[in-house]
Amino acid sequence: MAHQLLTIAVSRPDAGHVRLRLTGELDYETAPELVAAAADLHYGQQVTIDLSGVGLCDSSGLSALLIVRRVAGSVRLTGVGTQVQQLLDRTGLTELLSVQTAVDDDLRATG
Repeated sequence: MAHQLLTIAVSRPDAGHVRLRLTGELDYETAPELVAAAADLHYGQQVTIDLSGVGLCDSSGLSALLIVRRVAGSVRLTGVGTQVQQLLDRTGLTELLSVQTAVDDDLRATG
């Protein structure tokens, strides 16, 4: 199976909110792309990362998510699939990364 590239779509619904929509695989090869995107973030911003398009996440992907959290101060994950949820549960990162199980109306409106 060929490696899937990672695509990161950035939107800014309002001044203090950044939304990153990831599509592809978040792994050793692609995690640096998410870390590079974090360079444009500022501490205190509300950051939402939509993982509904991510089919695979490994420990490098988790590390990249934690780097985004460190840069922004907090992160809310949406669209978390089964594989990613199991990885978050096993590592104890579910609460640290604030997993939102359902997409609320606000997120659908900004999507």
